Amino acid sequence: MDRPTLEAVAARAGVSKSSVSRVINGATTVAPSIREVVLRAVRELGYVPHAAARNLATRRTNAVALVVSDPPKGLVSDDPMFSAVVRQASRKLEAAGKQVVLMLAGSEDSRARVAQYVAAGHVDGVMLVSMHGADSLPATLARRGLPIVSLGRTNPAVPYVDNDNPGGADLAVRHLLRQGRRRVATITGPLDMIASQERLSGYTDVMRETGHRSIVAIGDFTRVSGADAMRQLLQDDPALDAVFAANDLMAIGALRTLREAGRRVPDDVAVVGFDDIEAARYTTPALTTVHSPMTDWATATVDLLLGLFEGGSGEPVLLPAELVVRESA
Repeated sequence: MDRPTLEAVAARAGVSKSSVSRVINGATTVAPSIREVVLRAVRELGYVPHAAARNLATRRTNAVALVVSDPPKGLVSDDPMFSAVVRQASRKLEAAGKQVVLMLAGSEDSRARVAQYVAAGHVDGVMLVSMHGADSLPATLARRGLPIVSLGRTNPAVPYVDNDNPGGADLAVRHLLRQGRRRVATITGPLDMIASQERLSGYTDVMRETGHRSIVAIGDFTRVSGADAMRQLLQDDPALDAVFAANDLMAIGALRTLREAGRRVPDDVAVVGFDDIEAARYTTPALTTVHSPMTDWATATVDLLLGLFEGGSGEPVLLPAELVVRESA
C-alpha cells in the first residue's frame, strides 16, 4: 500500500493541510477539537511523518541541548537535586517530541564544544542547568539567536525559571529567630552562582533588619564543604546557636560536624537547609529546610522553552518558597 499522505489525513479529518501540519509539528495554538480529529485521522490511516521532509519544511531538528555545568568538584553528580531536574526535563522534552542531547559544560574546552555544536545547527534550542554567574556560555549561546532558557537565573540574563531564593532564606532565618536563636550563622554556596548570592542576601537582610550580627562561612554546595564550614564556624564563634545552610547537602555535612563536636541538634544548635531533597527526611534529626519543587522547576523551564518555539515572550518564572519544618529546627 502507498504511504498515507498529509493530504489524505486532511481529507479524512475534514480540515486544511496546514492545520494537519501544525498538529503534527507540535504547535500549541491549535484548538483542542481540531487536534483531536487530526490525531484520530492519523491513527486511522497509520500516517507516519517523514522526519527528513518535516525537518526541511520547518527548518527544525526537533532536538534540544540540555547543557549542564559540571564543575570539577562534581556538583551535578553529587547533588540529587540536579539529577532529578535533568530526569524530569528530559521526560518532558521527549513527551513533546524533542530529542534530548545532554551536554556537560564544566571546562573551557567543553563550553567551546557546546557553542560549536549549537552554532552548527544541530539543535533548535538550549536549556541551561546550573550555570555559574561568571560563565560566558549563556551570552555566547544567546548571540546565536536560538531559543534559550535557563533553570536558574544567569548573568547576563536569558529567559529563566528560578526559586524565590531571597524569600526562602528569609523564611528560614526568621523561623530560627522566632525560636529564640540569637547567634545565627550561614553557610553559603559558591558565590559565583546567583542562587548563592541571593540566599546570602536574604540571610543578611533579615539579620540587619533585626539587629543581629551576620556570621558567614563559604561552602560549595557539597557535603564536605558544609562539614568544613561548620567546623570553621564553631572555631570562630563557639556560642552560635543556629545555622542556615544554602542547600541540604551542606546542612547534612554540618549535622555531622555538630555531632562530632558534641553539639546536640536542635537543643544546642538548630539547623535549616534549602532544597528539600529526599535525604532531608532521613537525617538524624530530620532536616528543616526550604522546599524547592524540583519537578515543577524543571517542568516550568521546559514549558518556557516550548513557548519560545511558538513565539512566546520568555517572561521569567519565579516559584514560591515554602519552609518545611522538621526536627532539626
